[in-house]
Amino acid sequence: MAVTDTQNPLVAETTCGTLLQKLQEIWDEVGETDEERDKMLLQIDQECLDVYKKKVELAAKSRAQLLQALSDAKIELSTLLSSLGDKSSVGTYQPEKTSGTIKEQLEAIAPALEQLWKQKEERVREFSDVQSQIQKICGDISGSLSTKETPVVDESDLSLKKLDEYNARLQELQKEKSERLHKVLEYVSSVHDLCAVLGLDFFSTVTDVHPSLNESTGVQSKSISNGTLARLAKTVLELTEDKKQRLRKLQELATQLIDLWNLMDTPDDERKMFDHVTCNISASVDEVNMPGALALDLIEQAEIEVERLDQLKSSRMKEIAFKKQSELEEIFVHAHIEIDPEAAREKIMARLDAGNVEPAELLADMDSQISKAKDEALSRKDILDKVEKWMSACEEESWLEDYNRDDNRYNASRGAHLNLKRAEKARTVVNKIPALVDTLVAKTRAWEEERGLQFTYDGVPLLAMLDEYAMLRQEREEEKRRMRDQKKYHEQQNTEQETIFGSRPSPARPAGPKKVGPRANGGGSNNGTPSRRLSLNTSQNGSRSGSRDRREARLSAPTNFVAITKEDAASQVSGTEPVPASP
Repeated sequence: MAVTDTQNPLVAETTCGTLLQKLQEIWDEVGETDEERDKMLLQIDQECLDVYKKKVELAAKSRAQLLQALSDAKIELSTLLSSLGDKSSVGTYQPEKTSGTIKEQLEAIAPALEQLWKQKEERVREFSDVQSQIQKICGDISGSLSTKETPVVDESDLSLKKLDEYNARLQELQKEKSERLHKVLEYVSSVHDLCAVLGLDFFSTVTDVHPSLNESTGVQSKSISNGTLARLAKTVLELTEDKKQRLRKLQELATQLIDLWNLMDTPDDERKMFDHVTCNISASVDEVNMPGALALDLIEQAEIEVERLDQLKSSRMKEIAFKKQSELEEIFVHAHIEIDPEAAREKIMARLDAGNVEPAELLADMDSQISKAKDEALSRKDILDKVEKWMSACEEESWLEDYNRDDNRYNASRGAHLNLKRAEKARTVVNKIPALVDTLVAKTRAWEEERGLQFTYDGVPLLAMLDEYAMLRQEREEEKRRMRDQKKYHEQQNTEQETIFGSRPSPARPAGPKKVGPRANGGGSNNGTPSRRLSLNTSQNGSRSGSRDRREARLSAPTNFVAITKEDAASQVSGTEPVPASP
């Protein structure tokens, strides 16, 4: 190794060997021992090694910094390319020299970075311009004050695709702005038409929504904000509802006028004076477009006429009241709600004779009763329909019972095939009765819980009828089961007797199967048909009879109810063969 003396360049070149020789001479003169000499030489070697290490470390650190700078430059290049999204030009911005020294690579990548930075700045300006326009239109739509703050651009994505998305968004907003302006004009036109029909001041109505909606302002100056559209929509809705209410009121007044005219035989000349009222009696809301057709003064005029005619009809109050009472009674009859019509008519007569009730008040009370009766009938309709189905199914059940007791039902008689078909259908219907009863009970209980009232059918609690039917049906099934067991017992006894004593056919006729036990539903009457009605009928004097005292009110049950009591069962058993004792 050669070491150059940097202290004095004029001194001749000195090498490690000459210095070591000079040191040896000095040691010889001093008289250093070999041990000291070796120790000092070793120290010199260690110091030289430390110097080299430091230099290597500094060089390595400098190289690492250059490599980091090169890596950062490459990352920045990649980031710029990624944010700009121009993948097709990746090769264009790649440095021409990707090998060589680190400094050479850094010098090669610098121009590409500078070009991409310029492109990024231009792209940021484009994004900022588009976003500013979007922000402005959004402010117009929301109705908020326009802000001067520059929108924040997301520099992580500056691709042309993202810019196209912003441009598409801007076009959508511009289109929405145009549509909103068109919608505002439509609302203003609707307000104008509604105000004309209702006889209201259009100018004050529309300026209350927003001052810019005045006809004197330009189209582009009108407010298109969400608040303006919402207030316009609310105004149109309120005016439309007002129009509906006025039309409904006018139609009610027209109906009352016509009823009163018909009741009192009003001449046609007097009726024509209110043609402007009666002409819209059946018109829909959209069909009424004439200016002033629903003005308040016109409705007040009709109300005054109705009031005048009401005062004239007092002489015929009884006839009108009884007519409405008949309508109310008809509703109750169809809804199977029990009332006392005689008491109601006597009450009407008493109120009219006392003279302490206004005719209009009495009619209004009866109209209210009719309205409530209709609501009550409507709430009962679903249950009543199912009651009708239940009763119809019970009639089929009754017919099927009679059919099953007919021993000649399979004979080839006239009409036998029709009865057979009906029997098949009847069985299908009868099998659905339990489910129908369960549904009817559930609906009835829900109805009673909802209204806190008891559901009655012609004055009798429906749940009581259903419970009674369920119990009787269970008793009938138990009786049928008992009869089948009795029949099996007789057959078993006869079989045992034949086994022990042998079969002894009658000499008068051949041996045949013996009828053992009563029918499941047979016996009890001369024609073989048992009583099919629960003891729930009401006699003419108002008394009620029944086989059970668990219900206070009873209704005549459907004819398919089969009440096979224990006494009937006993009589049927007594009419059969005696049960032989076991041998």
